[in-house]
Amino acid sequence: VQLQASGGGLVQAGGSLRLSCVGSERAFRFYGVAWFRQAPGKEREFVASLSWTGEVTSYGDSVKGRITISRDNAQNTVYLQMNSLEPEDTAVYFCAADRLGMASMRFDDYELRGQGTQVTVSS
Repeated sequence: VQLQASGGGLVQAGGSLRLSCVGSERAFRFYGVAWFRQAPGKEREFVASLSWTGEVTSYGDSVKGRITISRDNAQNTVYLQMNSLEPEDTAVYFCAADRLGMASMRFDDYELRGQGTQVTVSS
């Protein structure tokens, strides 16, 4: 399975974006998926994760209440809806997938990693 992330862009503070992570094979629907982000000069940060069933979710403390992760298995896609964006959310966002189907917050638990999509929030 290969992952393709998209949906990034430039948005003003307070705005919204929806990122998409598309899996190349139908088996993607059985994978747990997470989003991570990394800003220049900063460590990689966990954003959100979702189990293969869609029933288990986890969110990073800095995004709770502003971000929702969801999946559409018919489209082989996991979404990251981001609202009330802040300049501090500026980073490269990338998705990762785990064939065990869990919603881990640990980057090392994800054997598949996609390329990133840039999100820039202006003040």
